[in-house]
This record gives sequence, structure tokens and C-alpha cells, in this order.
Amino acid sequence: MLNILSLVTEAYAMGPAQQQGAAQPGGVQGMLASMLPLVLIFVVFYFLLIRPQQKKAKEHKQMLDNIKRGDKVTTQGGIYGVVEAVTDNTVTLKIAENVKVKFGKWAVSALRSSADED
Repeated sequence: MLNILSLVTEAYAMGPAQQQGAAQPGGVQGMLASMLPLVLIFVVFYFLLIRPQQKKAKEHKQMLDNIKRGDKVTTQGGIYGVVEAVTDNTVTLKIAENVKVKFGKWAVSALRSSADED
């Protein structure tokens, strides 16, 4: 009984125009008009979120590629140090007298200027 009631409700909701196979008003233009807000939202997200993030990641990668011995750096954990050795994937930092620590290169977050004192 419940199944029949749902079929009747669907048929009533469709109305006589849709039951006879009449075309939907708007067609392609209606579809494009309904997609326009989604496209605009994507464009806004791209320029406000995605593009700046990609630019920042590119600059960070370039900074990591240009690290050399003697550079003063800060790690993501907040450790200040001076680069003692650099390999493809690691950086050895001198953080105090006779204290050297090896980090993954990705852990270096920023170069510090010579004016910054510990």
C-alpha cells in the first residue's frame, strides 16, 4: 500500500506537462546559468587559495635547493642553527658549541638574515 502511495505522489508531483514528455524550459542556457555560480566559486578559490599556496611551495622548494654551508636557518620546530653540511635529503645544523643535529631538509622553514642574532 505504501509503495502505491509513493507512485501516486510522484505522478502527481510530475504534473501533466512532464507526463506528456514536454521539454524542460531553459535547455542548455538554463544548465549554463545554473553552473555559473559554481564556476565563479572555483575561480575565486583558485586565485585566493590555490595559486598563492602553489607560489609559496615553489619559493620554499627553491630556498631548500639553495641552502649552503654557513647559512643561518630556522627549523619548523623553532630550532635556530647554522648549516654545517647539506646533502640531497638532509641538513646538519650546529645549534650550540660541539652540538650538531641532523634534520630532514624539509624541516628547514626559513633562512635568517645575518642581522638576526641568537
